[in-house]
Amino acid sequence: MSPKSPKRSKSPMFRVGSFVIVGAMSAGLLAGCGGEKAPAAGEGKMPISISLMQVGDVPAKENAIEKKIEEYTNTDVNVQWIPQSAFDDKVNVMVASGEMPTIMRVNYVPTTFNAAKTGLFWELGPYLKDYKNLSAQSEAHFNNIKIEGKIYGIPNFRDIGRTAIVYRKDWFDKLKLDIPKNLDDWYEVMRSVRKDDPDGNGKEDTYGALLFKKYNEGVSSPLTRIAVSIGGVNKWGVDDAGKLTPEFLTPEYVDTMKLFKRLFNEGLINSDFPALDPSDADKKMDSGLVAMKLNGVAQNGKSSQQRLTPNAPDGVIDVAPFQGPDGIRIAGEPGNYGMLVIPKASVTDEAQLKKVLTFLDQLMDEELSTLQLRGLLDVHYSKTADGKTELKDFDAYQREVKPYRDNLLSVEGYNVPELVDVPIGMKGTKMARENEQYAIANPALTLSSVIYTERGQELDQMIWDAQTKYIMGKIDDAGWEQEVANWRKAGGDQLITELEASYKELNGK
Repeated sequence: MSPKSPKRSKSPMFRVGSFVIVGAMSAGLLAGCGGEKAPAAGEGKMPISISLMQVGDVPAKENAIEKKIEEYTNTDVNVQWIPQSAFDDKVNVMVASGEMPTIMRVNYVPTTFNAAKTGLFWELGPYLKDYKNLSAQSEAHFNNIKIEGKIYGIPNFRDIGRTAIVYRKDWFDKLKLDIPKNLDDWYEVMRSVRKDDPDGNGKEDTYGALLFKKYNEGVSSPLTRIAVSIGGVNKWGVDDAGKLTPEFLTPEYVDTMKLFKRLFNEGLINSDFPALDPSDADKKMDSGLVAMKLNGVAQNGKSSQQRLTPNAPDGVIDVAPFQGPDGIRIAGEPGNYGMLVIPKASVTDEAQLKKVLTFLDQLMDEELSTLQLRGLLDVHYSKTADGKTELKDFDAYQREVKPYRDNLLSVEGYNVPELVDVPIGMKGTKMARENEQYAIANPALTLSSVIYTERGQELDQMIWDAQTKYIMGKIDDAGWEQEVANWRKAGGDQLITELEASYKELNGK
């Protein structure tokens, strides 16, 4: 039975992410800042140790951003910046030793699940209603980080509805093309850009879009995005009886695979895609050879224009949501980049917990939201006559402010003055925020499965490899069906059964 696609909602109830739930996010858990205890309620300046992801250069100790956070919250903040390459090792040491900071940034991976389920982190769900800023955020963000139905962290917020097509508007106008709304439209756009010489150089050297290695993995897979736009499911679908179906067994996704098989056969997509790095695909678009970036987000428009202009001065970049016969319909994103958890080893009682939650809530007050999203007044940004803001020193902002913005708690458009930007930048920011209502969610992302924890990568790889062989013509329809049968026997059927049991436990059906 084909699953029903989740309905549109301003607060979609399930997280969207990689091909399946547990363990799908690739980054490891962040740890460090061992063992500093939060003071009892009522004592003086509260020491707070935090382990965060290193973004670029490590900010200087006692820098102006940290000092302002400390002054506003009456805390003594000690940040340990953990290089990405050391994350997994750090978490193993942390879990084994019990040495944890007051606040720890983690990702939604099995290590996090196990730590939460064994009682290492505070369950925060019952407390959120008492904090004005945390409780004001979309319910979807918190639903998307649940572990067995419970909330153990505060999301590192990202826009759920930021999925978008970044495209060459000047080429679309020249070729009289519209944003595709069905698979025939997608074929025509890809054919026209390849064959009708949009750059006017007399050569067949342009592509509508490029595929790249790992094109079928993660939340930004072009095949998933196109299939969702025409009515398909986002990684998994569920029907009213609680029966779950992976996307590659749905007609919309199979038809999308057939489209790309035809495009490959006719030379309308790049033949080197199994080996092409996504960054190299972006560079080809920047150089003026590609019409669309299908794995982008709405906020990519501004930077794409900046990179294109030196190579194609007349090129015009625009952004648009994926659309289908029923209008805008996008594969929703996770809505977070990990989450902040509070370990019980460092925060030992409820009174201390509430003080730490107050600190986290204060990070989203207007003064600290502005600090994270704009920086320091007259240093990183300035005020306009009408009360808006504009960046003054973008390089300094990237170096000194962005590490905190990327790791702590802030939401563009919430408790921060509007940023004056170029039109494409403002359009992308607005689109990402407003399109959450069109986001289709993955109903399986917060479910649990023993076999996926143990053998998920193997099962995923079987299907990913089969999809590539199918698109490249190495197997036909019968070959594809055999690959699916092999996946089922190797553990796919068990995976479906376990996910359905988890869904029933959490949803009562």
